[in-house]
Amino acid sequence: MVEEFKPRIRSPADVARRLGALNRSRPVGGSGAWRRDSFRLPRPEARAKAREWFDRYPKAAYMTEIEFWRVCDDGDIEFTIRRLPSAD
Repeated sequence: MVEEFKPRIRSPADVARRLGALNRSRPVGGSGAWRRDSFRLPRPEARAKAREWFDRYPKAAYMTEIEFWRVCDDGDIEFTIRRLPSAD
């Protein structure tokens, strides 16, 4: 005898519990596959550091990008660079 397939109806609470469990199972500080490094440097040194990263980890292979930046009160530039850890 063949059983009839009945899809399970999920409530929003079921979905929330499942997503919460998935998030808890990931490592702390887990940003997935991305590698992030933050810096706070005077403007000329910030430009040099960003150029160094883009030269070392080209955007085409590592998807390198400035994820966040701001000018601090003292004139320094605070920024976060994001990239993939490998080009594989």
